[in-house]
Amino acid sequence: MLVRLSLSARLALLFAACAAAVSLLAGVLFSHASEGHFLELDQQLLDSRLVGIRKALEGVDTPGAFESRRALLLAELARNPDEQLRVYGPDDGLWFDSLPALPAVPKAGGLSTVHSGHGAFRALSAPLTPERPGSPRLALLLDITHHQHFLQRMQGLIWLTVSLSALATALLGAWAARISLSPLRRMTELAGGVSAQSLTTRLPVSGLPPELADLGQSLNAMLERLESAFERLSAFSADIAHELRTPLSNLLTHTQVTLTRPRTAPEYEEALHSNLEDLQRMAQLVNDMLYLAKAEHGLMPAGREPLRMEAEVDALLEFFAPLAEDAQVRLVRVGTGQVQGDRGMLHRALSNLLGNALRFTPIEGEVRITLESGEGQLRIEVANQGEPIAPEAVARLFDRFYRADPSRQACRGEHAGLGLAITRSIVQAHGGEIECGCSGGWTRFGIRLPV
Repeated sequence: MLVRLSLSARLALLFAACAAAVSLLAGVLFSHASEGHFLELDQQLLDSRLVGIRKALEGVDTPGAFESRRALLLAELARNPDEQLRVYGPDDGLWFDSLPALPAVPKAGGLSTVHSGHGAFRALSAPLTPERPGSPRLALLLDITHHQHFLQRMQGLIWLTVSLSALATALLGAWAARISLSPLRRMTELAGGVSAQSLTTRLPVSGLPPELADLGQSLNAMLERLESAFERLSAFSADIAHELRTPLSNLLTHTQVTLTRPRTAPEYEEALHSNLEDLQRMAQLVNDMLYLAKAEHGLMPAGREPLRMEAEVDALLEFFAPLAEDAQVRLVRVGTGQVQGDRGMLHRALSNLLGNALRFTPIEGEVRITLESGEGQLRIEVANQGEPIAPEAVARLFDRFYRADPSRQACRGEHAGLGLAITRSIVQAHGGEIECGCSGGWTRFGIRLPV
């Protein structure tokens, strides 16, 4: 089973690993540098002592000549007790060995290191007289045991330093991570306390570091969207309950009254016709809600076919002509345009706008539909003369069940207030936008659709 480490623990381990790696690398580099420095010092020391030994044995080329210089050589070696010497004749015969227990020294010239039970030695092999071929050979050995002990102690100190620095860095890293992540814990606590009753809670972002400030702002924006959606859902639930309560109450009351006493067949028929009106209104409301839900969730994708909008608008105006004639309102279409869209959905959207315009246009008024093409889009404007909509109501016209001011509601009849919400969903399904504005005694609904 895998253990999930906290972010603080991960950061602490990362800090510890980094500190250990840096300390180990620094220790290894220092160890190599120290070893190289000791090697250079040993080379210089052996070179300087080689000069004294060559001077003591100058001109020696036979065993007899060497024996005559033995006392002088021993005196030279006595001044350097950490130094051992071997002398080989031209035939590699051993003439002298100050410490026979030491291992053999390579014949090749240069510096080397040998080990024995007596310790570690730096060995230098060189001819007694370099300029003369067949000269006796010298093997000079320098005791470097103290160097080795120093390097071993330093390596132990390096490992101890690496361990202590990793531990200290882990502890300090855990403390620093905990302090640095305290704003995140506060955000977690606040977010954990958010519920349907506390959607107004907002995360303070003023004191957060830049990396968390963006997260806090995103969470606040999400809470704002949730609060707005929850308010709309609550209002929708209340509105739909209100809209259904009236016809249900009418149906219940009328049915109870009808059943209070025996009635004739014509009376029952009249009662059923009365109930049918309320049932039809409820059915229309449910159908509109279902259509709106499908449109808003992309379950009714708009078809794409080329439409000459002047012909489609003229067909709608012809359909609404009898209603306009009864209301003594003029219907006018201006301009032409073409768009790729779903004929049925666009008909419904424009029908909703035309129906609203006819209801709110005074006698002898005018309803005008304007088509304008340009910049890769088609603008359709449905404008009607009449009382302007209050500015505070314009922003909410497309909300479900929204009721405008009472003076305009008087003209609404039995409409539930879903027409504009459905119209907006249809326009958005086509990738367009819809807006409303009032000026100069006209109320204008503008639709922009990509062509």
